[in-house]
Amino acid sequence: MTDRELVDLAFTMLERSYVPYSHFPVGAALLCADGTIFTGCNVENSAYGSTICAERTALVKAVSEGHRDDFVKLAVVGNSTDYCWPCGACRQMLYEFAPDLTVLVARKDREFVRLPLHELLPHGFGPKSLN
Repeated sequence: MTDRELVDLAFTMLERSYVPYSHFPVGAALLCADGTIFTGCNVENSAYGSTICAERTALVKAVSEGHRDDFVKLAVVGNSTDYCWPCGACRQMLYEFAPDLTVLVARKDREFVRLPLHELLPHGFGPKSLN
């Protein structure tokens, strides 16, 4: 799957977002090494701390289906003029499973940038940090 195809797939998730408070839909698409793709959208909650981001939705779906160490690429998109950067909690969750993940971050005009997760979370804390 090309970067463009993964970004476009993430955009299809915007319409599934549940965002009655922020009105800021986010979509994600997570590619595994075997070609399996898990999508996600943000789901807000009136108790704001219970909200889950699109990236974590896709990640948790993948882990619940048995994928743990084969994540290759993640696209994160939003309806904003700026790139839709993953929040700190998402960066940490992604680092837990895929510190070498490639992240594609897009803005509403579908332009995107590509960078490694370790640039988004330098000196990340992961399982190896506990050794």
